[in-house]
Amino acid sequence: MIINKNLKKYIEEHIFPEYSKNDSGHDVNRVKHVIERSLRLAEQFEDINYDMVYTIAAYHDIGHHIDAKHHEIVSGDMLLADENLKKFFNEDEIKIMAEAVYDHRASSSKEPRSIYGKIVASADRVTRVEDALTMTYAYRVTNSPDSSLEEMIEDSRQHLINKFGKDGYSNEKMYVEDLEFKKFIKDISDLANNKEEFRRKYIEVNKIKED
Repeated sequence: MIINKNLKKYIEEHIFPEYSKNDSGHDVNRVKHVIERSLRLAEQFEDINYDMVYTIAAYHDIGHHIDAKHHEIVSGDMLLADENLKKFFNEDEIKIMAEAVYDHRASSSKEPRSIYGKIVASADRVTRVEDALTMTYAYRVTNSPDSSLEEMIEDSRQHLINKFGKDGYSNEKMYVEDLEFKKFIKDISDLANNKEEFRRKYIEVNKIKED
């Protein structure tokens, strides 16, 4: 696939730098990973506009530092308000992209409204155990800095069980075929259900020095 070089240049120069304001679990490395997965998953479908896929993935977490709990709304609004995107897309395409950002969260009770939303929502799922552990830790350091290490570890473990365990809310929200995610579900569930091993791995991956 070929992405419009001018669009790519604009996003790399003006959108990626905004991710330096986010925590380390939602930084530019994370968004590049989601872009790569989005483009790869999009290959399963015909008549896909890859410029749209690239742009949705690039914007999906841009507003995380503004309001983490509602970042999908903030991020979608930021995409919608970006006048520069009118150089590359028509109004209908911009509307679809904004809706896809609004719809991307795993915790959403509604199915994404378009195939673009389904692709990026699927691509945004964590697929590496190490990423799950660093993201949960980074979020708690930023949002619950007064919590003890043990509280952070247990809260992270319970969050991952609720999200990816047997009845996890993220498990049934894969809208495209993704074997990488299916393997991750098993690996993270096995780890989270072993409290001692989870604690060991959590400390190791996050390079936490205990007193």
